[in-house]
Amino acid sequence: MVLRSGQQAVVRVAVATLWARPEAVRPVDAPALSRRTDIAGWISGMTADQRVGECVLSQLLLGERVLVEEVRPDGWVRLVALEQPAAKLDPRGYPGWLPLQQLAEPAEPAPAPPDLVVAAMVTRLHDAPAGAVVLPGVVLGTRLTGAGPVRAGWRPVWVPDREKPLWAPDTHLAAAPRRQPAATEVLAVASRLRDVVYLWGGVSAYGIDCSGLVHLAWRRFGVRLPRDADDQAAATAPVPLGAERPGDLYFFARPGRPVHHIGIVTAQPGPDGDRRMLHACYTKRRVLEEPMPADRAATLVGAHRVG
Repeated sequence: MVLRSGQQAVVRVAVATLWARPEAVRPVDAPALSRRTDIAGWISGMTADQRVGECVLSQLLLGERVLVEEVRPDGWVRLVALEQPAAKLDPRGYPGWLPLQQLAEPAEPAPAPPDLVVAAMVTRLHDAPAGAVVLPGVVLGTRLTGAGPVRAGWRPVWVPDREKPLWAPDTHLAAAPRRQPAATEVLAVASRLRDVVYLWGGVSAYGIDCSGLVHLAWRRFGVRLPRDADDQAAATAPVPLGAERPGDLYFFARPGRPVHHIGIVTAQPGPDGDRRMLHACYTKRRVLEEPMPADRAATLVGAHRVG
């Protein structure tokens, strides 16, 4: 495969990690760098402190489109993730670095647009119905294109860099939504990620951060929110505090500083202004639903609504 500057490519692994720079990669990151990534093994092999290193910017899912900016001789690619808006960094999408071996050229001729989405937390793609596993670790929110009718509970799908379809359990897939979801539907998906470990830059059911949780939950329904919390605030509509509803978003910032944290409203405020939220918590290192702690309430700057 030969990729050049200005060319589009697609992610060929289940989950690809977007890096701040190649030199930031650590020995512990090896499972996330291979041609067949092991994101579960990578995350379980790190300490809690290693999972919050700022060398990771974001993650890209199977089939996600990128724009190549530079290909280095050592096998690293500088690119823009076109499906993750990041207005403050690049109007085209989220910039960063990936290993070249995790990318593929788009299929020519291109298959139909994705008409399916992974609805299970994690699934595996097989070489035949109930056959050998070819691609494990495909996560919630991944868009796929169907390649034919269901056979004995298995559905064929097209996958980048594969000439023949792979097969997924049909119960793990859903039709790609064609309407704006209700906020409560998005909240229900986000709630399934409760207890997933905190991973700085994470956007998967293996590890996730606060803005990644919001991005992925809405992405499951085909809504492309920005990747970072401050951009998510700019892309959503404020609602008066006290009028928020389940599925709305809480934003947090210190005085004079940009938004640094986001949570999802899980209940209408109580009579005393008590609030509850679902969020990927940096300090507790996991996704949890809880009453808004006092330290969070002190930095609450607003509630917003998507759409």
